[in-house]
Amino acid sequence: MSKSAHQRSIRFDNQVVIITGAGRGLGRAYAELIAARGGQIVVNDAGVAKDGSGFDPSVADAVVAEITAKGGSASACYENLEDAAGCRRIVEFAFDQFGRVDALVHNAGLVVFAPLEETDAIWERMMAIGAHAAFHLARAAVPYMRAHEYGRIVLTTSGRAMNVEHCVSGLIAYSAAKMAQVGLMVGLAAELRDTGIRVNAISPVAATRVLRRSAPELLPELVAPGVAFLASSACDKSGAILHASGGRFSASLWGRSKGIDLGPTPASPEEIAVRWQQIVEPTQSA
Repeated sequence: MSKSAHQRSIRFDNQVVIITGAGRGLGRAYAELIAARGGQIVVNDAGVAKDGSGFDPSVADAVVAEITAKGGSASACYENLEDAAGCRRIVEFAFDQFGRVDALVHNAGLVVFAPLEETDAIWERMMAIGAHAAFHLARAAVPYMRAHEYGRIVLTTSGRAMNVEHCVSGLIAYSAAKMAQVGLMVGLAAELRDTGIRVNAISPVAATRVLRRSAPELLPELVAPGVAFLASSACDKSGAILHASGGRFSASLWGRSKGIDLGPTPASPEEIAVRWQQIVEPTQSA
């Protein structure tokens, strides 16, 4: 390898990376890749079923065993993400085990389909794991990151939640939880902009146990490089959403249309209706 190629290599030597939902699918792929590049991994996974029930510590243990068998460094943590204290304990566990916290990847999520009339039963759980856990984890991790003036936080959103055409019936709670992480990303990125901490989000598509269609080509390993980049020192940008699916990558950076000026006096609702297409027309790039 040439010297210039070596300088471009993304490594995690001496860095501690917390990954939630790291026992299976996407989280496991993230953990294995970052561990292979020198990261010390906290594998958080309670080993629950698809509906969030049960508890199986062997799920996280298996990932730790695989990483350590390959010469990597990892420890398993089984805390429940639905509990704020549990989220704090995950971060404390990382510090107790490895002495620092450099990156947090909140990958864990729950996908339960339910129509609007039946969403009450799952709303609290979906929001707890998708939104509240992200907040409590970040809140616990940031002080450790501030202490050594460096950190990376990667949250998880979904293309299903961002676009009506891509969403399907039954994902109201899921969509709300995933978009809450976008708002959290923006708020954290703004508050931490003058620090060495960067906050971004991944919007992944992969053939995991929650994907309802057969798409074996959508390997989690094809998403993992994007997360490894966002979690690394090579990423010095905050507030971006990286879309990753089957080896294809694109990004969303929030903006707004150019709009039109309807004058200093109140416009009528009818005028808004007539000019709607002009109002929402995207800004054209040069």
